[in-house]
Amino acid sequence: MNKKIVLVLDCGATNIRTIAVDEKGGIEAVSSLPNNTRPDPDNPEYRIWDIDELWQKFGTTTRDVVGRIEGHEIVAVTVTTFGVDGAPFSGDGRMLYPVISWQCPRTVPVMEHIDKYIPLRELYAITGLQPFAFNTINKLIWLRENRPAIVEQTEAFLFIPSIFLYYLSGEMVTDMTMAGTSMLTDLRERTFSEDILKRIGYDTSLFPNLCEPGTVVGRVRRRAAASLGIPEGIPVVAAGHDTQFAIYGSGAGENDPVLSSGTWDILMVRSRNISPDDTLLKAGVTTELDVMPGLLNPGIQWIASGMLEWIRKMFFAAESSRKDIYDIMISEAAEVPPGSYGVRINPAFYSTGSDGGGLIAGLTMDTSRGAIYRAALEALVCKTRHSISVLEERGDFRAGQLLLVGGGSKNRLWNQLRADILGIPVKVVRQRETTVLGAALFALAGTGIYASADEARDHVDYDTEDYLPSGTSGQYDGIYEDYLKFFR
Repeated sequence: MNKKIVLVLDCGATNIRTIAVDEKGGIEAVSSLPNNTRPDPDNPEYRIWDIDELWQKFGTTTRDVVGRIEGHEIVAVTVTTFGVDGAPFSGDGRMLYPVISWQCPRTVPVMEHIDKYIPLRELYAITGLQPFAFNTINKLIWLRENRPAIVEQTEAFLFIPSIFLYYLSGEMVTDMTMAGTSMLTDLRERTFSEDILKRIGYDTSLFPNLCEPGTVVGRVRRRAAASLGIPEGIPVVAAGHDTQFAIYGSGAGENDPVLSSGTWDILMVRSRNISPDDTLLKAGVTTELDVMPGLLNPGIQWIASGMLEWIRKMFFAAESSRKDIYDIMISEAAEVPPGSYGVRINPAFYSTGSDGGGLIAGLTMDTSRGAIYRAALEALVCKTRHSISVLEERGDFRAGQLLLVGGGSKNRLWNQLRADILGIPVKVVRQRETTVLGAALFALAGTGIYASADEARDHVDYDTEDYLPSGTSGQYDGIYEDYLKFFR
């Protein structure tokens, strides 16, 4: 059967991929090549993305995918990537300086001294973003301070997905979700802040043609068609920042918290009522622009499976190389009752110095490694409960369920603890490609296959595994109270 296909070009930090998605959200074909940064030619300690190399890899992966979907109709091409990174361009379309990677250390001192341009509290109140060194604002300041001649030649700054959209269509645009990662936008106005840009020596004209997800920005031009092995004239549709499309692709509606669980747990919600202030700054809340106007994506993140891997190495070293190591850890933890025999863990294992750090308390001569692992799971879920409560209080909503995606969703004991400690159903979304799915839904709407992205999403058959609070849920209220001292 002939299917309508969206090609999603997905530029991740570790892989370059092309994915073919059909009109019901099904994955028809995937092709992937490894991705990595390169040393800056001017300073080997700095890291950049080689855009020409990335584009060539897209050519390879796209040709591979197209060869496997013969007979189907490609109706659109779209692009999704990680946030913040981009490059300056001249008026005739030349990239003037390499894309500075979010992994590059050059912007650390810029963020540390951002107050000389604008006080951090004021910057946060406008943009909602935590002071991460990789934020786009720091790259622009670095360029002005260190490459002023480049800045003078710059006519446009393009984020990475916009660079590929330009290669595809010849049109320069700025998609809204990437703008929301820059620390340069006004959350309330959903546009770039003239005040912030003026203070760092730029103008809003630096960013061309702000567009919402699903906008058809142009059509595949001849050169791009030859590079990727696809027909000329296919609509090119704006998508953008991978996190925002992962939330939407998970099926989340307004006020549905989504937890992406992996090395880090990232909790986000689609909300209308978040106003960044000192309390949220201290709580570590970052707020980005949702895929839909009128909604925001406040979120909190903390180390999660990264801490569990440390426990595996420290306490399960003898079996660490076994294929069933995680089954062993889970089965031993499942034998331990709620409360882990009084063992409590501060899960702030990523913090150092004045921020404190991880802590294991309540150990005795009889403490088993299974109790330590279970205590770690309980601690992480208590962290999730506290984080949800922060977003609920400031967003004026009550979560009725938690949507769960990512590698951490494979741990059935952890999932049941989430339902019990949170006291709400936990739905594990089995679709693996929620980012790609979210981007494809907007492309399907943009090209008229559906009237809206929501209508496109209604045609997706979401496969979930549901966990409901059990009879032990009430036992965790006191345990959660114990953990609040770590989180406040």
